[in-house]
Amino acid sequence: MIAFSGTDTGNSRETNQDACFVDMLYDKSCFAVVCDGMGGANGGNIASSMAVKTIAEYINNSYSSKMNKYSLMDMMKSALLSANLKIFDESKKNPLYSGMGTTVVVAIVRNGLALICYAGDSRAYLINNDIVQLTKDHSVVQTLLEDGTLTKEEAKNHPKKNIITKALGVEETLIPDMFELPIELNDSLLICTDGLSNYVESDEILRIVKSSQKEDIIQNLIDKANENGGGDNITAVIIKL
Repeated sequence: MIAFSGTDTGNSRETNQDACFVDMLYDKSCFAVVCDGMGGANGGNIASSMAVKTIAEYINNSYSSKMNKYSLMDMMKSALLSANLKIFDESKKNPLYSGMGTTVVVAIVRNGLALICYAGDSRAYLINNDIVQLTKDHSVVQTLLEDGTLTKEEAKNHPKKNIITKALGVEETLIPDMFELPIELNDSLLICTDGLSNYVESDEILRIVKSSQKEDIIQNLIDKANENGGGDNITAVIIKL
């Protein structure tokens, strides 16, 4: 198993409010965290960095190779809830950070299984000969898509596209979504912020992943997002078996 990550400010933003972390655990399992902060330049930076640091430390301190998938899911959920409370408390203590929050996707890949826990509109994709979006955006636009109010084409440029309905740190309580899926040899798990998914279509992501040298995939994805406008921070992690 190999993993690569990268982040870029993009062409339009002065600061990078994204954050990410990817690491191998002691038994050669892999975990990754991707966050996209919100709440102003200072607040977004603080929220995403707090989330990544808290979640990564929680998993590194709690993980055991003896855990079954249910214990792993409980650990991941607890890591997110811990980060949620830290960000929420900080936003209440410091007026400069009022309203800050962050999206999050956490993944653990072990023994042919990928476990994913998330909140917000950052995404996870499974890529092999095809590309499948695994996560469902927690967003106003996704809700409108599901009830038939919007078409996929209309959703691309909808004025409420960036309004999310679930995130770390916004409320005192959080119920993240969790799921598992089998992952096989030559599969790739891509986790990214909307700075990539909003600027590079899925079929183009698939083409880049399949045609790039493994060590170049992330940079090539970032370059394509910037080439297509780069209107947001861009962050991606890829875990490949």
